Amino acid sequence: MLLKDIRAIVSEPVVLAPEDPSAENANTNWFGAPPHERMGLSADEVVATIEETAIVLREQVAGTGHQGAATFYVWHDAIAGQLRCSAGTCKPSDLPFDDAYRVTDDLRAIVVEFLEDRAPGSIVWGELEPVPYPEETEEPGGLAVWAFDLTPFGR
Repeated sequence: MLLKDIRAIVSEPVVLAPEDPSAENANTNWFGAPPHERMGLSADEVVATIEETAIVLREQVAGTGHQGAATFYVWHDAIAGQLRCSAGTCKPSDLPFDDAYRVTDDLRAIVVEFLEDRAPGSIVWGELEPVPYPEETEEPGGLAVWAFDLTPFGR
């Protein structure tokens, strides 16, 4: 079901509105999957599906005649227990996150983190950890986000 849902992204038109970034919220999708479905999927097949979807989105953007930056991006929202993605008229360095993030080439790590979440959207009592002060944060730069350039080649 997850792979089917990811592929379905391309059935909707991509909203590209640099003059109205909030309109691009229509491009945001979030996917959940129960633990038994997550265990039945490999990270490689999810990564391949996301990459195939990104290529089709690039073709759709090319068909719109859009001039300028456009990015498709994916992240794991651990609090919600969801794999999320969106697209917008921004560069990877300017993604619309309120919190710190870091762009990574490692989509597989993001997918693995999502697939290995056995309690999506919750924290097991025994796994609660103290919240570190900002200088103690282990992940430099914050949330890992995979970004894919939707700008058609040759532009």
